[in-house]
Amino acid sequence: MSSPGAQGGEKRSQSLDLALIGNGTIALLIDPVGEIKWGCFPRLDGDPAFCSLLQSAKDRDDELGLFSIDLVGCVRTEQEYLTNTPILITRAFDADGAAIEITDFAPRFRQYGRLFCPMMLVRQVRRISGSPRIQIRLRPARDYGCERPRTTIGSNHIRYYGGEVVLRLTTDASTTSVLDENPFFLEDSVTLLLGPDETVSGAPSEIARNFIDETAWHWREWVRMLAIPFEWQDQVIRAAITLQLNVFEDTGAIIAAVTTSIPEAPNTARNWDYRYCWIRDAYFVVNALNRLGATRTMERYLAFILNIVAGVEDGVLRPLYGINGRSVVEEHEAKCLSGYRGMGPVRVGNQAQIQVQHDVYGSAILAAPHIFFDRRLVRREDETLFPRLEALGEQAAKLFDQPDAGIWELRGKLRVHTFSSVMCWAGCDRLARIAQHLGLVDRAKYWRSHADRMHAEISRRSWNAKLGCFVGTMEGDTLDASLLRLHEVGFLEAQDPRFGQTVAAIERGLKRGDFIYRYTEQDDFGAPENAFTVCTFWYINALAALGRRDEARALFEKVLTHCNPHGLLSEDIDPNTGELWGNFVQTYSMVGIIDSAIRLSAEWDQAY
Repeated sequence: MSSPGAQGGEKRSQSLDLALIGNGTIALLIDPVGEIKWGCFPRLDGDPAFCSLLQSAKDRDDELGLFSIDLVGCVRTEQEYLTNTPILITRAFDADGAAIEITDFAPRFRQYGRLFCPMMLVRQVRRISGSPRIQIRLRPARDYGCERPRTTIGSNHIRYYGGEVVLRLTTDASTTSVLDENPFFLEDSVTLLLGPDETVSGAPSEIARNFIDETAWHWREWVRMLAIPFEWQDQVIRAAITLQLNVFEDTGAIIAAVTTSIPEAPNTARNWDYRYCWIRDAYFVVNALNRLGATRTMERYLAFILNIVAGVEDGVLRPLYGINGRSVVEEHEAKCLSGYRGMGPVRVGNQAQIQVQHDVYGSAILAAPHIFFDRRLVRREDETLFPRLEALGEQAAKLFDQPDAGIWELRGKLRVHTFSSVMCWAGCDRLARIAQHLGLVDRAKYWRSHADRMHAEISRRSWNAKLGCFVGTMEGDTLDASLLRLHEVGFLEAQDPRFGQTVAAIERGLKRGDFIYRYTEQDDFGAPENAFTVCTFWYINALAALGRRDEARALFEKVLTHCNPHGLLSEDIDPNTGELWGNFVQTYSMVGIIDSAIRLSAEWDQAY
């Protein structure tokens, strides 16, 4: 996918027309002219060395936390990913016919029997034509934009130090030109390797050439193994790669997004830090990748969850964890960053970790069934894994009708949320099915009795006879888009009239233009202003389940037009302008692309 970039000479504006690169250790966002706008070190949840995405417009001479490579006199740029990889190519052109090409990626490939994904960014700049003159600005920040690190210089490297993370730039460019930001003519190419404070073996250009070949091969082989649908292949492949970039390779944790504090809507203070592993969000990612045949992510994530379960007291799970499996830092504000377009606050940590969210038990269990049923998986631990899942089931059976903060993590009063109750039911239902598969007759009866009891209670208390639909809370009267998943998780059959009536009620109450709101009632920050992107995909899937396939396909095509030029989506969409808001890239939203494409695509054997 190719996209036009910004015109030269214009002041760069903040938008989410960004490309994502990464390798499972770090992830970086790059704007249309090749500037690194966001990137945390030494890992996905670290201190952002590049944080200009969360700075308001100001004099660039004072700006900190950026890494730009500019063609002097640039009038046009264009960008594209190398096919089936997260390797980004940016081309820049001036008015006199000079042009350069920037290749950006983070190495990822198998080496010495394991996956090699170092804390390293590779940037290679090549002359395409003419006599281009370039300027490199490398200004890493530390402590969330508060400080500029100190530097030392060597024969072919620059060290940036002063905090917990020391970065080393190894380059065949003039280190003086880099440090002093002096423009220079690009004769052939220059390579910049930014990574740990370690000496590299070999010439930077040779290392980069080898790394790009190995990384491209790795990703293309990974894509080759995906069971993608016949239609919307490019969108599904990009979504799958993007989800994989949100998996922290070292532990198997899956983050919700690589950013913090992109507001859900302008000036609303709905700014949250999403660089952590939500049990619910991770289940959605695992489920989507499983449908494509990428099961290794599920195995790694399940190991991550089981390690957490083994260490918690009384089997009580938190909604989210750090990517190291421990608790998230206490939520606080970064004092030196003004926020996306100046719309602070910029938050570090997430208060949701102390909330009560009962759906996490069902989400954790639902990530596991493939382990028991999929014969491709050689790692089978039925006897040890099932009892651990049963401990989660006991919590689900006990808490399904108790108040919690719900899927949308409301910070006000607690209520008995229908979605949380249904997910608890789903956990017990799956335990019954797994036990039956394992031949554990008594355990199958035990969990089936729990699931049946819970199903009856939810059906009685969450059905609003006056409105003629399921509602968001037990004995409540408000709609919630999460109810669109009642069929998806198996709580209702598609032909059950109650499902169709619930979908119809959501159409009437939560649909704004082409998009579905998660809810419309007032919460702690007022009424939601933008649509939560994944809810529209849930609606599309519900339409397909109800046999309204043509409507679903038409709406799916419309939603895809709101992806940014690289096929990526954030958390929220303004239904009036189509502008992307919220943290980026949002795994929920990319999962929506995969799930809807699989359901709506023509079958391979019927398509040609």
